[in-house]
Amino acid sequence: MGMNPKFKLISSNNFDLFEERLNEFVESLPTEVILEVKFATTALNTTVEYSALVQYQQAGSWGQGD
Repeated sequence: MGMNPKFKLISSNNFDLFEERLNEFVESLPTEVILEVKFATTALNTTVEYSALVQYQQAGSWGQGD
């Protein structure tokens, strides 16, 4: 079997809430490895939208079974 990466999009227009959501998600991954995090901000009228795309996968799936 090949690697099966998964993705999670987290966003908020409140930075503290965004950071809290991102931290909670990362803490919920005890058996997964984070491969990459892409971060972006977008200006929306009078606010800013903060977004992170997290790519992760099961730690045990690397190099197992063929």
